[in-house]
Amino acid sequence: MSPALSCYFIFSSPSSQADLCEIDVTSMAIDSVTLLICLCGVVGNGAVLWLLHRNATTFYIINLAFANFTFLHFTVPSTLLYLLEDVSCFTFTPLMFQRVLFLLSLFSYNMGLYLLTAISLERCTSILCSLWYHCHCPQGLAWVVCALLWALSVTFIVTVTYLCLSHEPEHCQVSLISMYALNFFLFAPAMVISSTILFVKVKCGPQQQQPKRLDIVILLTVLFFLLFALPLSIWNFLQQLGYTAVSSQVVFLLACIHSTINPFIYFLVGRCWSPCSVGSLRLSLQRVFQEPEENTHGPGCSGSATAKTSPEIF
Repeated sequence: MSPALSCYFIFSSPSSQADLCEIDVTSMAIDSVTLLICLCGVVGNGAVLWLLHRNATTFYIINLAFANFTFLHFTVPSTLLYLLEDVSCFTFTPLMFQRVLFLLSLFSYNMGLYLLTAISLERCTSILCSLWYHCHCPQGLAWVVCALLWALSVTFIVTVTYLCLSHEPEHCQVSLISMYALNFFLFAPAMVISSTILFVKVKCGPQQQQPKRLDIVILLTVLFFLLFALPLSIWNFLQQLGYTAVSSQVVFLLACIHSTINPFIYFLVGRCWSPCSVGSLRLSLQRVFQEPEENTHGPGCSGSATAKTSPEIF
């Protein structure tokens, strides 16, 4: 992944290259590690999509796993091509193909960020406003939120694609900066604030009450996102402004680690000490995402209302 990601949208005439080829061992090593991690992530997220029972409770998680799966799926061919180019010292990947792969990867990356923000906000709401959430939260909220987030991500990527592939570099740069700024200054802070509130509520809860596995999963997922995935948005944003201090390969490797590690968080937090099998993996997911809720319905929430509007997600 030697070319910088955002440099796919720099339109310049071809320049002459030196005849001698020098193999960059560091670049090859990073690309090889990235490829291996992506393959593991494709398997892990594919397992989540296959094993996790589809219902309103797991709707966000399935969408998040699908976003991570597609991000890694689009990253595998691009990383493999760059690795082959490093070995063969021959550039055979068309520039248009590089741009398309970058846009598809960016689409999946943005969707993962939006979904993780929605998961954190909804879980925080279910804890802070428990009575309202369990009694009055609309049943179809998860489907509506996910549909809006997918539409938002599609709108962004279509706009960027149109501007960047229409050979208008100035408009392309403005659209990329706007998208990165929205990710960094709106969605990321919302995720951090809601997750911090969730962490405080978990730590300050009754000592005799163990934190729910779902809360642990959300906190760990957000933590790993801030450590591994957010640097890609920061790097892209700063790169558009002319500041580059870290290789694009490194930040892209970190983003792949985040998309890969989520399924392993699910399985480890919900682990059951039995021989590894399809049944034990499915049971691990059930222990995390289908944990029974304690009775939080107060006198203002009647039994009929509870039955009609059961908890939407968590």
